[in-house]
Amino acid sequence: MMDELGKFELPVLAAVARLRGKAYGVSVMEEVSKRGGREVSYGAVHVTLDRLMKKGFLTSKMGEPTPERGGRRKRYYELTGEGEKALAASWSQFRTNFAGLKFKTAGA
Repeated sequence: MMDELGKFELPVLAAVARLRGKAYGVSVMEEVSKRGGREVSYGAVHVTLDRLMKKGFLTSKMGEPTPERGGRRKRYYELTGEGEKALAASWSQFRTNFAGLKFKTAGA
């Protein structure tokens, strides 16, 4: 059975998927913060990226050194096939949980 995604793992994994090859710690943190409507810490994102790699949902590789980082390299993350399956399963579960519900919206 596939590991389920935790509450914070889901937006982090989705951010990596959306960033398509441009996902590194800071870009993932900014994407999660923007989509979630609140600031998240780099530390929380870093720990979660590491956990998602251990679960087999992500791989990483080091980028080239960049002058703006003082010659340091960024670690880039990508979804694995298992990561894609985990996102699809979470989306399916989300839709199932909310199927048939109607919400009153402001102004309606």
